[in-house]
Amino acid sequence: MGLSDITDRVHAAEDKAGRAKGSTRLIAVSKVQPLERVTKVLDEGHRIFGENRVQEAAGKWPDFRKQYDDIELHLIGPLQTNKARQAFELFQAIHSVDRPKLAKTIARLAQETGHCPELFIQINTGEEEQKAGVMPADADAFISQCKALDLPISGLMCIPPVDEAPSLHFALLAKIAKRNGLDGLSMGMSSDFEEAIAHGATHIRVGSAIFGERDYG
Repeated sequence: MGLSDITDRVHAAEDKAGRAKGSTRLIAVSKVQPLERVTKVLDEGHRIFGENRVQEAAGKWPDFRKQYDDIELHLIGPLQTNKARQAFELFQAIHSVDRPKLAKTIARLAQETGHCPELFIQINTGEEEQKAGVMPADADAFISQCKALDLPISGLMCIPPVDEAPSLHFALLAKIAKRNGLDGLSMGMSSDFEEAIAHGATHIRVGSAIFGERDYG
């Protein structure tokens, strides 16, 4: 498996779903990956990457940006409010807006800096206590709150429970997005991205299938 194989599978899934080729953005999740693996994918021409932690991204991507043009970095992990300013400097998109305090901090920084990353609200579709995200029952109210803060909300994000059929969660996320007038759906990972594309994913987050299994040491 590798970048070209995943790209071929993405295009095949788009075609099967009756969607336009290239309508799904492939985020290569580079968290905890050796620099040589990331360099290989960059050298293959890919430019959209995802990181889970602000600190790890800050230690990795400024150097890559000196060598490669047009890198687009997405934060797909939880964001602490005290890291929000640094996230503004590093990331073009944040997929984990999940609580009022963070939304208000992002709104304040957007006013201060005159720009804002693309934003996705994380929905805890499985209602898992240990997982971040807005509960489905609270989603509409939180989306309205974010819109009232003039935040550029592009869509929603979810991470389905590992022991449940992901398609149920993809369908739920799409339903919440549709009734709130949002087009972006950040859903689907290495094991289920084709199902996500079938349910309308606009952004998929694929790591190990591109880079190989992570070694957490």
